[in-house]
Amino acid sequence: MKAIRALYEAQKVAFGPFVFQTAHTMLELGIINLLHKGEKGQTIEEISDELKVSKYGVLVLMEMAEIAEIVEKQEGNRYRLTKIGYFIARDEMTQINIKFTQDVCYQGLFFLKESILTGKPVGLKVFGDWKTLYEGLSSFPDHVKKAWFDFDHYYSDNSFDDALGIIFKNAPKKIFDIGGNTGKWAIASTKYNEEVRVDIFDLPGQLKLAKQNIEKIDSIKDRVSYNQIDMLDPDSEIPGGADVYWMSQFLDCFSEAEIESILLKIKKNASKEASIYIMETFIDNQKFPAATYSLVATSLYFTTMANGNSKMYTSTAMKYIIEKAGFKCVNEYHLHGESFHTILEIKIL
Repeated sequence: MKAIRALYEAQKVAFGPFVFQTAHTMLELGIINLLHKGEKGQTIEEISDELKVSKYGVLVLMEMAEIAEIVEKQEGNRYRLTKIGYFIARDEMTQINIKFTQDVCYQGLFFLKESILTGKPVGLKVFGDWKTLYEGLSSFPDHVKKAWFDFDHYYSDNSFDDALGIIFKNAPKKIFDIGGNTGKWAIASTKYNEEVRVDIFDLPGQLKLAKQNIEKIDSIKDRVSYNQIDMLDPDSEIPGGADVYWMSQFLDCFSEAEIESILLKIKKNASKEASIYIMETFIDNQKFPAATYSLVATSLYFTTMANGNSKMYTSTAMKYIIEKAGFKCVNEYHLHGESFHTILEIKIL
């Protein structure tokens, strides 16, 4: 890269927040949607009249969007979306990531340096006084909770159909869903198999949400149990008795040492015949650069908002922790989807 180009790229970094807020504002005001609908493009005046936004406001947004290659200006000063703009308008992953960044992370990222230095999610203070995001999640403003759950579910739900076939290959009768969140896995698995029972293990706020969702479904509600647990409490235990221990995008919420301690909690009481499944979107197992970029960025959410010490892991790092805790990986399944999921099946040595 020549120096003049590198200098230009450096300015993209310096003004990155300006570009993000331009794209977000254009979505919120309806400008992106309006440009997506129009085949011939729109002038500043047409956008202003249609959306009742001042010409000045539209102009400064469009100028920034043009230099950021979100829109392009054609003959007659008519603006159209570029391919980048099209994905902002139509791609679900992009829109979910934008809302997550804006509503959950943006204010807190101001405290990234303090979070790095202290190992604590200092940015979380913009929402309240909790040690981790998970303790306070149920108390967040509705729009923040929505952005968080939309993000969380997007990167897990589209893998459930493939995952169910793997988990039920040996017809388990009891599943421990560790980190059950809103109960989506419990719902999916009890609907998939009419005999299986599921025990959810999670914090009180998450259990409350899961129970609210599951109690609405008469055919499964009697086969789901709820167990309050704080995985970071050294005295907490995960009981034995399950055929399957299931952790879907759960272990990335913890540091390497904490992941090892959770695995050791399972190992303490689980049968050697039990299967433990870990589903994650590992950085090194992605098919598309967009997914890799999203996952690496998500690590900074964990740093400044969630807990201060976890991240999105590589499969290599996770396997090292697994072996260190006294397990062996017996199968590795690669699922298809926009974000490439991997399921590690592990057994006690």
